[in-house]
Amino acid sequence: MSESTTGRPAGGHAEPELPHIDVAERGAPRDGRPQVIDRRLFMQLLVFRCPSAGDPAELTRAVGQALEAQRVGAVVYEDVSDPRGIAVLTWAEDPALFVEKVRPALNRGDLRGLELRPDFTMLGRTYSTGYEQDLEYWMLRRPAETVLNPAWSWAVWYPLRRSGAFSKLEPREQGSILREHGTIGRAYGAQDLAHDIRLASHGLDARDNEFVIGLVGKELHPLSHIVQSMRKTRQTSEFISQMGPFFVGRVAFRSAGG
Repeated sequence: MSESTTGRPAGGHAEPELPHIDVAERGAPRDGRPQVIDRRLFMQLLVFRCPSAGDPAELTRAVGQALEAQRVGAVVYEDVSDPRGIAVLTWAEDPALFVEKVRPALNRGDLRGLELRPDFTMLGRTYSTGYEQDLEYWMLRRPAETVLNPAWSWAVWYPLRRSGAFSKLEPREQGSILREHGTIGRAYGAQDLAHDIRLASHGLDARDNEFVIGLVGKELHPLSHIVQSMRKTRQTSEFISQMGPFFVGRVAFRSAGG
């Protein structure tokens, strides 16, 4: 449709008013005042296979040292399912860090021989549900504190996608389904069995997954057990269309970064 010099479509019809886009995160009211911030944490997991000529233990240390030198918050995992595999978890409020610091660090010296396993790459951002009692802590500090906790060395990371049918449900029904899921997660956390990191990955995932889930804890069995328990929920049994691949690892290196 052509436009006149006034910016309106030819024929004199006014353009429809554009909707206001609000990208802020909101938590539960605190001391009677709303919690609103426009900040979030991005987290990325990269999974590699070490070259046959390299020593996986030495390369694991070299990856950790390279990221620590860049003052990048990072966790390096040894891959339980691949004797030559490692994974690198990094995070920042500004996702430019993944390009400006993580990328160069992993492309220097012997680290250039690491073979990326792109099917396992995961990237997501923290998000609010509207019920967080301390929104800033939940969005910015809790995920890093969780993966850096020295008592929790086991981890399971996986992406997932809900079916479109979930989005068509009434908000009240969605809330009931999510509360069932959340109650199970809180029960495992209260007993120090499993602690979760939930990230949104809409538009960030090569396979169109919508979320990234991280489960960490002292032992591996409870992390498997919570996934098994969640299979019985209505959300998983009816509305999850895709889960995985699953990365399972144990921490070999941690750095809080700068």
